[in-house]
Amino acid sequence: MGSLKGKVAVVTGSSRGIGRGIAERLARDGALVAVHYGSNEAAAEETAAAIAEDGGRAFILGAQLGVPGDLDTFMTGLESGLRAHGESRIDILVHNAGLNLMGRPIEVLTPEEFDRMIAVNVKAPFFLTQRLLPRLRDGGRIINISSVSTRVASAHGIAYPLTKGALEVFSHTLAKYLGPRGITVNSVRVGFTRTDMTADVLADPANMERNLSLTALGRIGEVPDIADAVALLASDDARWITGAEIDVTGGVNL
Repeated sequence: MGSLKGKVAVVTGSSRGIGRGIAERLARDGALVAVHYGSNEAAAEETAAAIAEDGGRAFILGAQLGVPGDLDTFMTGLESGLRAHGESRIDILVHNAGLNLMGRPIEVLTPEEFDRMIAVNVKAPFFLTQRLLPRLRDGGRIINISSVSTRVASAHGIAYPLTKGALEVFSHTLAKYLGPRGITVNSVRVGFTRTDMTADVLADPANMERNLSLTALGRIGEVPDIADAVALLASDDARWITGAEIDVTGGVNL
């Protein structure tokens, strides 16, 4: 479509799943995309190769988030990739990387597990944004991938929704702070979505039926459903949307 031609996007956790779909869509719209991965370099290379085959531009960036020195590693890789493409600044930042320790209710969740989710889901987006703000052009976009579990109580534990709730508060507060620079900040709430990481859960007929019954549009979400919404928020068409939590769930629990 070319709506993002000349733009530079950073998508965390974009070697697989929803993040990969977002990276591929933004590249298809014309952006140069930094494909970030935590540990799976091969998957990131596959994503970048798929983007190149489709006529887009991308480079990979490896940094495990939520560990000491993570942002220094991230910034070193980002700066190297930008220089290789003749760029020094970015226009779009998508915080997609996240950690969800399923099936860990409050009775059994350990302080170490809690700290890991806080480190990846809250601390990393906060301080990565801090590091990137000087490089983010005025009129840019920050998009945070959240979860329907911030409005629908989850049966899988309380810590993950808590972290995503914090991310949403960060989003709309940051939107006000960055408004004078013309930078929009929004959250995208994701519901039941088919990816390689959810394949086992959705393979259970009982789980599939339960998810379908809770969704107004009567099907499981697909990666392009999320990626297309992110692309909209990244585009000039969404220039007047900021501080919003966009529910991209097909109507879960309406």
